[in-house]
Amino acid sequence: MTGYVIIGFVSGIISGMGIGGGTLLIPMLIIIKNMNQQTAQNINLIYFIPTAIISIITHKKNNNIQTNVLKKLIIFGIIGAVIGSFISLNTEQNILRKIFGGFLLVMGILELKK
Repeated sequence: MTGYVIIGFVSGIISGMGIGGGTLLIPMLIIIKNMNQQTAQNINLIYFIPTAIISIITHKKNNNIQTNVLKKLIIFGIIGAVIGSFISLNTEQNILRKIFGGFLLVMGILELKK
């Protein structure tokens, strides 16, 4: 149980910063708690809801949200989520894990270049 508390706490801090707790939550659930990729990703999606609500409230109070871009992002985000869910459910765990790892690697490289 302690592992889940630490994973949730650290991921929550990262989520609150707007970085995305899933970048840490998913690998930690897979490596430390030995979950399969699909289960970890689905837990991340459910975990995201309350942490996102708290982050939205905090960032809205500090005027850190540009509401003029939200409509398009939300519409296309929903479309992307439907497509991504379909792909996730129909992709073998090892392949999905490699795709996720590759995504994290590319994002890390892009951040280092800034």
